[in-house]
Amino acid sequence: MRVQRILGGIWAAGLLAGCPAWAGTATTTFNVTATVLQSCAVSASDLAFGSYDAGSGAPVTATTILQVTCTNALAYAVALDGGTTTHDPVNRAMSDGTHNLTYGLYTTSGYGTIWGDASAGTSTVSGNGSGMAQPLTVYGRIPTAQFVTPGSYADRVTVTVTY
Repeated sequence: MRVQRILGGIWAAGLLAGCPAWAGTATTTFNVTATVLQSCAVSASDLAFGSYDAGSGAPVTATTILQVTCTNALAYAVALDGGTTTHDPVNRAMSDGTHNLTYGLYTTSGYGTIWGDASAGTSTVSGNGSGMAQPLTVYGRIPTAQFVTPGSYADRVTVTVTY
């Protein structure tokens, strides 16, 4: 019995030794801050006209989508340059390296307003950021009766978002 009391006492002392004695508490706070900067991001898919038949009697049309994401309530304007072939938004052209095939990029499906850089009769497309991606459609058209050398034609247009 005496051994049991000794072992019980050792066991109880071990439990008490593992528990710290809490005498009180102290607290504080700290601030968490960040500064949100004005920002926009843009992405674009390629505009592929496909095959072009100069004698078809109808222009070839195609569209692509730009995705503009800007901070909430931030006003922005989207410009398209004249491309690498002509550098002229009014007289855009694709090239096969030697020959050119003209085309236009427009702000609406009515093909009345050239999407450019707001110079020489062109317009930009404006909006206000929502914090979410906003799709903008680019309407492309190749005019009829361009009897150019057969081959693959290409151009590269730069999209600029100003905010």
